[in-house]
Amino acid sequence: MQNVVTHFPGHGTLFEEKYLEGKAEGEATGEARGEARGEARGEARGILRVLEVRGLALSDDVRQRIATCTDLDRLNDWLDRSGTVERAEDLFAEEGPAA
Repeated sequence: MQNVVTHFPGHGTLFEEKYLEGKAEGEATGEARGEARGEARGEARGILRVLEVRGLALSDDVRQRIATCTDLDRLNDWLDRSGTVERAEDLFAEEGPAA
């Protein structure tokens, strides 16, 4: 069995280069996902807050559906509509049944 000496970190070996490339790609992907999740959570909190301030009743199902949604376009639509709907459930009226 042959030992492989990598001289890593700091020696610019192929092993080190590939490791650092993979790490950078993983971090970039993770950061983008984290930002999108954070933005979705913020939108969901905003929707729930508007509905609460307006005094609309929020069932656990409505809260969960809003809080777990990750589609930013849908959340933005719900946020726009949250100021005018008569019932919280009306946010979902144009979408049909929940998937």
